Amino acid sequence: MATAGFAIGLGNIWRFSYLAGQNGGGAWVMVYLLCAILIGIPLFTAEIAMGRKAQHMPIPAMRILTGGKGGFWTLIGWAGVAAAVLIMSYYLMIIGWIVGYFIMIAGGHFSGMSADQVSAAFPAFIARPGLVFGYTLVAAAVSAFVVARGVQHGIERASKILMPALFVLLLVLLVRALTFPGAMEGLAWFLKPDFSRLTAAGVLSAVGQCFFSIGIGMAGGLAFGSYLKPERTDVPGNAATVVVFDTAVAMLAGAVIFPSLFAFGLEPDSGTGLLFATMPNLFERMPAGHFFGALFFLLVFLAGITSSIALLEVVSGSVAEKTGWTRGRSAWITVAALLVLQIPVILSQGPWSDVRVGGRDLFGLVDFISGDILLPVGGILVALFAGWAWGFGRFREEANRGATWLSVPAAWSPFVRVVIPATVAIILLRGLGLF
Repeated sequence: MATAGFAIGLGNIWRFSYLAGQNGGGAWVMVYLLCAILIGIPLFTAEIAMGRKAQHMPIPAMRILTGGKGGFWTLIGWAGVAAAVLIMSYYLMIIGWIVGYFIMIAGGHFSGMSADQVSAAFPAFIARPGLVFGYTLVAAAVSAFVVARGVQHGIERASKILMPALFVLLLVLLVRALTFPGAMEGLAWFLKPDFSRLTAAGVLSAVGQCFFSIGIGMAGGLAFGSYLKPERTDVPGNAATVVVFDTAVAMLAGAVIFPSLFAFGLEPDSGTGLLFATMPNLFERMPAGHFFGALFFLLVFLAGITSSIALLEVVSGSVAEKTGWTRGRSAWITVAALLVLQIPVILSQGPWSDVRVGGRDLFGLVDFISGDILLPVGGILVALFAGWAWGFGRFREEANRGATWLSVPAAWSPFVRVVIPATVAIILLRGLGLF
């Protein structure tokens, strides 16, 4: 459940929806689903098995798995921690946005507004860096507090309650969203593939989103796997369960957002503000909307927190293992450093919005490097290590220790060793315009 909490977060609701909107809907969603099943489950199984075998945080884990040699394969640990740091450099800010919208909806801020006015409220909100940083401090403090308490008493305990509650609320919102005039047109846009809208960059973003959402390539599986007992954990079964939960929440969120979007006459390619333009409109048009709106943003905040504390676990756990600091000290110092990294990203949505690198603002640049480059590269390295350096036989043996309803079959060998790394590498190169 702790790992499900890590996987299910803003990536499923905020990032999945805006990327699906930017990349044409159904065809992009199909690529994402195929990636989750055919690539996500094997690679997440491999990461967790590697972590359980090593019983250490990502960087020293790779040294242990290579017999103390380390060398090239420690890049898996370093790249994972680097990706986690980059993602955390804006993730707390997004949770801060969620906090702000929770307060605004609970206070009736959007009452009487038209759909266009609700949409315009978001850029005005994020352009106020002082306010956003204040909300970001709330996200940072909660994350550090839970990580300081540990996985079982902090992350796992919270996830057992929050994940089912979020799922149930999304089901309630789905029923309401589908009753809007024009909602079925939005649902068809979301689910019906139109491959004329899909580009090579879009395919890369679907793969990157799969990795981002599940947590592949950011060393989360390695970190959480390190806490597991070899004979008492069904690694492939749990990995598949987490991927299924993760994908179900993303699809459910999309099925709520896009019908609502079309019903309100808004454009699906609204970018990072898609969630914030759509959901307040939905809540203003349903009974007890302020209550359900506040509850929704509260649960999304908590889902974001479960993911942020898991990312923080990767970074602060690595720091603690390297320095010998206590869990609490490492968590608070790491969060303080990450807060400094939030500042230029927050400013890029306001006073620094004209600062562009490669056509992207600082937020978009960090998201692109971490989500579309580092995570796929990390996934390729995990596949190559599990299939060749560690050896598929050893990977399979470790993964299947304690397996119950699902085990790693011998048929996975060519898939892990050749098909997955080659496919992801080709998609990465084509998406970057290099192939």
